[in-house]
Amino acid sequence: MFDIKNYTEAYTLPEALEALRADEDAIVVCGGTDVLIRMREGKDAGKSLVSVRNIPELQGVRRLKNGDIEIGAAQTFRRLTADPVIRKYIPMLGEAVDTVGGPQTRAAGTIGGNICNGATSADSAATLLTLNAQVILAGEGGTRAVPIGEFYTGPGSTVRERTEVCTGFRIKRSDYDGFAGHYTKYGKRSAMEIATLGCAVRVKLSADKASFKEVRLAYAVAAPTPVRCPKAEAVLKNRRIDDDAAAQQFALTALTEVNPRSSWRASREFRMQLIRELALRTLKEAVEKARV
Repeated sequence: MFDIKNYTEAYTLPEALEALRADEDAIVVCGGTDVLIRMREGKDAGKSLVSVRNIPELQGVRRLKNGDIEIGAAQTFRRLTADPVIRKYIPMLGEAVDTVGGPQTRAAGTIGGNICNGATSADSAATLLTLNAQVILAGEGGTRAVPIGEFYTGPGSTVRERTEVCTGFRIKRSDYDGFAGHYTKYGKRSAMEIATLGCAVRVKLSADKASFKEVRLAYAVAAPTPVRCPKAEAVLKNRRIDDDAAAQQFALTALTEVNPRSSWRASREFRMQLIRELALRTLKEAVEKARV
């Protein structure tokens, strides 16, 4: 049993915002794969739940006339992976969320919850960082767009206010057009595992596909929050894709931009080793996809 003070099923965004304002103990729930676990553990026991899973504007994936892509916060992992817009334009994101939990979790869990939970291990976070995604938040004062790089403030903490609802994510065409990418998740098990480390790399190659025009690198579980590595990215700009020395420098530079901790899953030292190795492996995979 769960210790729930009250439960409200919202069918419109104004209904959800009003329910959050009316009850200081109310928190947002959608898929429930994170919130209900916290309640069972006693961390959010006695809270009221405001469900946003049936609000139409939080559903679906849309490619706008200008080419930008909008992803509803209530889009489940399973639906996100199968969505034709995602599969055509940013398959890397679908592949990343397909590593989350098991089939039941992917059928219920949502990308909005994965990001708003604030966990550094979120499998969608590193990929969204390499896409320069904007987090769309709706509240009493209106709607605001927060760059995902500015969204996290610490372990399990974000800039989203309790009375705000994440309605979705916006990815500009310039941040996916011409890019290819890959996400590598390392865990002790091959399935149903929280990441020991996650690595996302996106690349844009020159017209002859011989050198890098742009590289983006981000990690999960390599710092207190998901983290981007701009210094490492700069190393490969305009370098040839077969320049092994540049690739090694890329991976070594990433080590200067992270701050992993030791936990029961892995020591700091082992994670540092993974950060270097996964940078190389994931870069290679991203280049292979970009050359197709």
